[in-house]
Amino acid sequence: MSSSANLVVDDCSCDKLLSHLRGLDKHQLEEFKLGLQSPQLLPENFQQIPWANLKAADPTNLLCLLSEYFPERQMWEMTLRIFENMNMTSLCEEVRAEMDVHRKKYRERMKAKMLVMWDNIPWPEDHIYLCNETEKEHEVLRSLVCPNRTGAQPQTIVLEGMAGVGKTTLVVKVMLHWAEGFLFHHRFSYVFYISCHQVREMRDTTTFADLLSQDWPNSQAPIEEFMSHPERLLFIIDGFEEMTMPSNLADTLPCTDWYQQLPVARILFSLLKKELVPMATLLITTRDGRSENLKKLLLNPRFVLISGFTEGDQKEYFFRYFGDQDKTRKILHWIRNNKTLFHSCSAPLVCWIMCSCLKRQMTRCPHFQLSAQTTTSLYAYFFSSSFATADFNWSGQCWPEQWRALCSLAADGMWSSNFTFAKEDIEHWHLQAPLIDFLFRLNILQKVSDCEDCITFTHQSLQVFLGAMFYVLRGTEGSTGGLSTHQEMRVLLNDAFTDTNVYWHQMALFIFGLLKRDLARELEDTLHCRLSLRIMDELLEWAEELLKYDIVSFHFEFLMFFQCLYETHEENFVKQILDYLPQADLDILGDLQLRVSSFCLKHCQRLSKLRLSVSCLNPQKESTFNWETPGMSLVNSKVQQWEDICSVFHNGNLSELDLSNSKLNAASMKKLCYELRNPRCKLQKLTCKSVTPVRVLKELVLLLYGNSRLTHLNLSSNNLGITVSMMIFRTLRHSACNLKYLCLEKCNLSGASSEGLALLLTSTERTTRLCLGFNQLQDDGVRWLCTLLSQPECALERLVLWFCQLGVPSCRYLSDALRQNKSLTHLNLRKNHLGDEGISLLCGALSHPDCSLQNLDLSECFVTAEGCGELADVLKHNQNVKVLDIGRNRVQDDGVRRLCEVLHGSQCTLNTLGLEKCDLTSACCRHLASVFRSSKSLVNLNLLGNDLGSDGVNKLWKSLKNSKCKLRKLG
Repeated sequence: MSSSANLVVDDCSCDKLLSHLRGLDKHQLEEFKLGLQSPQLLPENFQQIPWANLKAADPTNLLCLLSEYFPERQMWEMTLRIFENMNMTSLCEEVRAEMDVHRKKYRERMKAKMLVMWDNIPWPEDHIYLCNETEKEHEVLRSLVCPNRTGAQPQTIVLEGMAGVGKTTLVVKVMLHWAEGFLFHHRFSYVFYISCHQVREMRDTTTFADLLSQDWPNSQAPIEEFMSHPERLLFIIDGFEEMTMPSNLADTLPCTDWYQQLPVARILFSLLKKELVPMATLLITTRDGRSENLKKLLLNPRFVLISGFTEGDQKEYFFRYFGDQDKTRKILHWIRNNKTLFHSCSAPLVCWIMCSCLKRQMTRCPHFQLSAQTTTSLYAYFFSSSFATADFNWSGQCWPEQWRALCSLAADGMWSSNFTFAKEDIEHWHLQAPLIDFLFRLNILQKVSDCEDCITFTHQSLQVFLGAMFYVLRGTEGSTGGLSTHQEMRVLLNDAFTDTNVYWHQMALFIFGLLKRDLARELEDTLHCRLSLRIMDELLEWAEELLKYDIVSFHFEFLMFFQCLYETHEENFVKQILDYLPQADLDILGDLQLRVSSFCLKHCQRLSKLRLSVSCLNPQKESTFNWETPGMSLVNSKVQQWEDICSVFHNGNLSELDLSNSKLNAASMKKLCYELRNPRCKLQKLTCKSVTPVRVLKELVLLLYGNSRLTHLNLSSNNLGITVSMMIFRTLRHSACNLKYLCLEKCNLSGASSEGLALLLTSTERTTRLCLGFNQLQDDGVRWLCTLLSQPECALERLVLWFCQLGVPSCRYLSDALRQNKSLTHLNLRKNHLGDEGISLLCGALSHPDCSLQNLDLSECFVTAEGCGELADVLKHNQNVKVLDIGRNRVQDDGVRRLCEVLHGSQCTLNTLGLEKCDLTSACCRHLASVFRSSKSLVNLNLLGNDLGSDGVNKLWKSLKNSKCKLRKLG
């Protein structure tokens, strides 16, 4: 055998291994050869070298055989196993050291690459960098990649957060600390960094192996080693938001070949789907709003929210920037009251934008009013102040054209989720080099550290602001080339408000904020741009279209819409756009939401339906700041804001109000009830479920006493108790009361409460529906209610008593009452322990010719086939009962057989039957199938939760196809 013919490994590596083999004596060499024949030492899925070839081989030929049968990495690993088996400790140490050389070289290379990336980040000169302690930082990084949790390994971790909060910084530190040997060196042999915006720019096809080889000297990566130990690989995939999900991804064949030529994006998606390296660990970063796409790709991902700056970090940043503790405290208080701005300041660069902008304004205007600022006005001033003092000479004709080009670039990037722009993008929009260079100097644009000739906005919010400006600038052509500017804006706003796409929320806020007239004038003067004169009319047309097609009735982000309107500070425009708003759904959890809701609701003059959940009306005073006066001036602005909200109640149109899940104090509840008593108030339906504290509901007496307009009252899920319930019952007994619907489910009512309720209902002949479910009324409570039902003037039509701890005595009271009652048509007794004895008593009433009951719910009432039989006997003669639910009872096949005998009859009028979870089998299906073919009344049947078997289902299916079958719904 030739000594060199089959040497396919690295020359240097070959020489070192040959040196180790030559150092063995005759006996050791023989033992080494025997080791190559041992199944215990041989790697899995590798062919054994024939002994005839091994027996006479000298060290050189032995090396040739090893290289012929094993890849380089496995050859070294095989050698190490045999030396360990031979107890050659010193040789083992030398082999391990040799095996780790290329890892060290890769670590050094990646460390250098990460440091260059870090050093090339062009932070603004006056930006303040807050650095965590190294040990604390390591602890955070360990918790991300190696959490203390149970579950299948390997894992996929997704770092999710808004732009600029430090996701890329975190993963760069993971890479850097691994390369330095501080973190994960025992867990991961190799860590790879893949930039999604680089992947997006790669047009040529490649292989996964070639992609991993790009960071290796001479592109010679140990692919075989990677493939043999995939569990020791960590892939960092940075910036998933830059990727575009192909629509046909689910239909593509799995990619498992490391050497298959494919588009780079396709390779990346295969890696994410765990097709290529299923045992590897993935660490992915993405911005808010892209997690849904990722969930479709990933296998059991763990999402980690990266929140960025804490409130303490913000405080430190602002204090170090301004150097004035009192001024910092006032600014931070104002920011905390603006939830949108406070959330944005989680990103360090947004803190820098805010600080630099505020500092410029305070320098220019000593009497600067912080309280008058909006998020849009701060960003607008950031741009206008930057350009106002700029030493940049251009003819006035160039500016509008270049501003529109820059804003087009920003808007187009937002539509395509592109935040990194190549040289071709700049040329496409005809942006001139002097402007680009000038934007670099102003820290509005910056170069991308790991992408040559690529640029990005210093923070995404700057791109969003300029994208919003595109829609208020003069011009008709859209940024994407297909739709007009106006049509594009409509799609954007529909996405933001009707599809609840948070991606567009900030841009929508800026679009409305730019309507502010004095702000628009300042931008035109300083930026030399031209804003559209029709933008308000276009927004009114958009709002009119929403109302025309009743889109707001389905799903609409009312609070976000109100926040955008508040951003305008243009009350005439707000009045116009809200003039025809028919309904609103608001969760007011903080000061900003209270402020914007009060600003807008007072202009909703045609509002007819309002759901309002309020949780921020605390009695303490709120602080506002004015730079003209030292310290703080305390004003009770919340009281005024609540009064503005309450003013909508007497607009003459509001008919429905839902205050469920509100936290109100006595003063705010009293004010509310006072306004609802206004003669102009036309409120008919009031819902107050789960209101806290429950004692504030006592204030309802102001509204309820003698109120002839209110017809529906729902106080469910409130622990009313005796005191509050009796106070309300006494108030409702007023002769002018016109209440038709009263719902008191889950209100901790007892039998004693029922006495007061019965007296109330006896004194009024108008209440037709009463819901008392989930109360401990027990049999005594039902006895009081039945005295009411027995009265000839009783108007009650629907009575709900589900889960009220009723037993057989309740059935006796109800049976006696139903014989005398002429009005009750619906009775719900679900989830009470009635048993067959109780059913028998009820059947006595149902067999009475004067019983008017049409709908009876007896589900979960411990009924058996015997009780079901009695119900069947009654239905032979009772033609009033149309709906019967006996689900979740042990009716069994025999009970269904009895019912089917009745359903066959021509006189049976039952149209809906509930048999869910009734222990039915395939044996009952032939009876039911017969009913399907013969019944002239049954149209709805619920059989869910029964094991009918395939034979039973087939029987039903055949009967359903029969032309005589009247059934419309089968559950």
